[in-house]
Amino acid sequence: MTRTVYVNGEYLPEHEAKVSIFDRAFLMADGVYEVTSVLDGKLIDFAGHAARLERSLKELDMRAPCDTDTLLEVHRELVRLNGIEEGLVYLQVTRGAPGDRDFVFPDPETTEPTLVLFTQNKPGLADSPAAKTGMRIISIEDQRWGRRDIKTVQLLYPSMGKMMAKKAGADDAWMVEDGFVTEGTSNNAYIVKGNKIITRALSNDILHGITRAAVLRFAREAQMEVEERNFSIEEAQAADEAFVTSASAFVMPVVEIDGVAVGAGTPGHRAVRLREIYLDESRKAAV
Repeated sequence: MTRTVYVNGEYLPEHEAKVSIFDRAFLMADGVYEVTSVLDGKLIDFAGHAARLERSLKELDMRAPCDTDTLLEVHRELVRLNGIEEGLVYLQVTRGAPGDRDFVFPDPETTEPTLVLFTQNKPGLADSPAAKTGMRIISIEDQRWGRRDIKTVQLLYPSMGKMMAKKAGADDAWMVEDGFVTEGTSNNAYIVKGNKIITRALSNDILHGITRAAVLRFAREAQMEVEERNFSIEEAQAADEAFVTSASAFVMPVVEIDGVAVGAGTPGHRAVRLREIYLDESRKAAV
């Protein structure tokens, strides 16, 4: 079946979708994105993703292409047209193609942004085998730019990090700066000690994860203590459990870091329980 995508107000077969070679995302990585999961044909945490998109656009002085209600309508229509029961909706907004290549961008009010959305069908997304076995992680130096709180399309170094992990026979990488873990290549990082969940505090150093916010709220409601502070790889290796969160992985246990087993070397019961809670509550609130 040919996938239907959305480009600047039109629903098109994917092979007909076109964006200018002068688009600033292509030339300058001048764009932001969001990924919203779909479970049971409904959108998970859409309001959070829409709010973060608005923030990212404001931080880059980029005009929103449409309002939130329109974005929701487009998401739902793409899910319907492509018959997605479990999967993802990828959204990207760029500054557009205002003219010839130039480092200086024009007035946002006079520049028409580019809006692109497409779906990815992922059957079994909620019942991932990795959630039962856990992930193996390596650590790498964090060499990204300083505004990681903005969800930009500048993903080359995270992509390189995933390839470093693959080459090392691992599943993913945690990035380390000044001796402390910042985050994973596409996820937020956590450790568990006793009944305490520890994760880095929000700042420009990490992405303000939508799944992170929900999971920490559910953890507190389940009477788990949450501490937002820096932690090192060594502390993580000595923890009882570790896990990551993201829109597409939900809550994913980590069982090994740089070759050292975390806890018993199997998915920890708190991570497993938080995944269950997150999926259950998110399905109830899905739109």
